[in-house]
Amino acid sequence: MYLNRLQQDEVFVPTQVRPFEEMTGMPTRKGMEQAIVSNGKIVNVVSKRYGHIPNELFFGKAEARVIKTGLAYQRQIINRLDRSFSMDFILTDSTQFSVGQREDAILPMLRFTNSYDGSERTSGHFGFYRKVCSNGLHVAQMEIGFSIKHHKNSVNLIMPELEGLFQKFMDNEFYTISDRFHQMMTVELLDTKAFVKEVLDKTPLFRYECSDTNDDPSKRAREVLDILDDEATQLGVTPNLWLGYNAFNAVLHSSLKKSFSRQERLDKELFQTVYEMA
Repeated sequence: MYLNRLQQDEVFVPTQVRPFEEMTGMPTRKGMEQAIVSNGKIVNVVSKRYGHIPNELFFGKAEARVIKTGLAYQRQIINRLDRSFSMDFILTDSTQFSVGQREDAILPMLRFTNSYDGSERTSGHFGFYRKVCSNGLHVAQMEIGFSIKHHKNSVNLIMPELEGLFQKFMDNEFYTISDRFHQMMTVELLDTKAFVKEVLDKTPLFRYECSDTNDDPSKRAREVLDILDDEATQLGVTPNLWLGYNAFNAVLHSSLKKSFSRQERLDKELFQTVYEMA
């Protein structure tokens, strides 16, 4: 089953908050009193007022809330250099939530992100998971709000109940956006190279041309074209806007070295750009 190929990194790595002066033997300036140590490496230097949120606390509370909804799910877990982390809860009741043709299933997904180096804010939002390309689609706008309360040297994370939020998402954004997916499926691409070039002219992903003196498609542009053609063949359909968007999305999440939050922002911009071509 395709969900058995989900990435399964270790995110519960050892982490400490230690006095920076004690570690270095040198005095520190105000605002740099503590070091965040993740899996034996210093990944951040912060003030003594900083409230560190370990993954055990954040992802543990997130999963407890998902379990409480009673929905079946599988996890995808990503660890980037012991600095930033994400945990996706992919809801697997495909008879209730599948969209598109049977071979191109889309499932609701909840993504939670955290970081020890300050590169990501502690956050959560709804999105989608696509079977064919095994990537998350971060086009939904609904975020999962929670509060973080600091008490001297401790942090209290208050996570909301997810059942009501999930139902709100399913009643509104999920079906609204899935309708847009269907619209994109109906627009065939007669010239895939022209499509890729137009998208890259409108988005800050990467350039279409190899160089200023070579108009041939760049390595990344060729990667998009290859994925687009391969998926069309695999599904037995003509290339269309939906497959075009997903080809870009696959490159964005597998080849481009972007932070989780940057990926999500680019994904939303990419989706809007392609959807406007429908």
